[in-house]
Amino acid sequence: MRAYVRLRLPDDTCRDLGPGDLIGRHWSCACALDDPRVSEAHAMISLRGSALKLLALRGRFALGARPLTELALAAGQRIELARDLALEVAAVELPAQVLALEGEGVARQVLDGVVSLRAGARPTIAAGYRPDADAVVWSDGRGWRARRRGEAGPGAPLRAGGTLTLGAHTLRAVEVPLGQAGQVVTLERGGVDEPLHLIVRYHTAHVHRGAAPPVAIDGLPARILGELAAMGVPAPWEVVARELWPSEIDTATLRRRWDVGLARLRRKLRDARLRDDLVRADGTGNVELFLARGDTLDLQL
Repeated sequence: MRAYVRLRLPDDTCRDLGPGDLIGRHWSCACALDDPRVSEAHAMISLRGSALKLLALRGRFALGARPLTELALAAGQRIELARDLALEVAAVELPAQVLALEGEGVARQVLDGVVSLRAGARPTIAAGYRPDADAVVWSDGRGWRARRRGEAGPGAPLRAGGTLTLGAHTLRAVEVPLGQAGQVVTLERGGVDEPLHLIVRYHTAHVHRGAAPPVAIDGLPARILGELAAMGVPAPWEVVARELWPSEIDTATLRRRWDVGLARLRRKLRDARLRDDLVRADGTGNVELFLARGDTLDLQL
């Protein structure tokens, strides 16, 4: 079963949210609150180790009149997003095991919400629904279902021990201890094998790969690439983050900014079908720009 928190909204309805789901004013948020006091992307649910947490994004929240930027969720909490606007935590579901997909040449991915799969020389797994996917896997709140392209109906149940065939490849559904879920690779290593040539400046970066058009990265994701390229060695995330936000004192806020910025960078890499491990964390708090054999870097800071 998917880890989730059940929130009771101001209109007394309940909403189940899982890792990655947003709370905010924008209609696309998993928990959309049509209220001018709420930011477009106010907060996000995140699975950290064995706890579900609420992380502040563009807004703030409070518990017992104490302002917070991060909160481990537990039943009975009353979380204030603004004066006279509160969400109540009705329940938190943290099953001992969660479901993941793995296979030859495909890194293990813990399932969360909806994932789309594409066949090919090596299957790829991407978060969210993709209309052109060869298969889609999703949770109905009670279990997992899978449907291949061209199939009709609600999809077939997917349980631990089951398999999903994509072309010549077979993916296996396996259970993963919840305590390891936050550390499991969440996406298959990127979709290209050609050597990369990176031209990195402070506010922009261009990634060249074979005969394909170069991929342009700008803004905060490019700045993260620039700092990692300049350091040239694995560095603690906080050291890199303080180069980006030198005036930020609060460590929790700094971590939130870093997580959001790194997620934006990795999303750009995924969308461009570049290697997921171009930016790699070692599991001990260090992060690095990882160049594979044949990759080259032109640093122009």
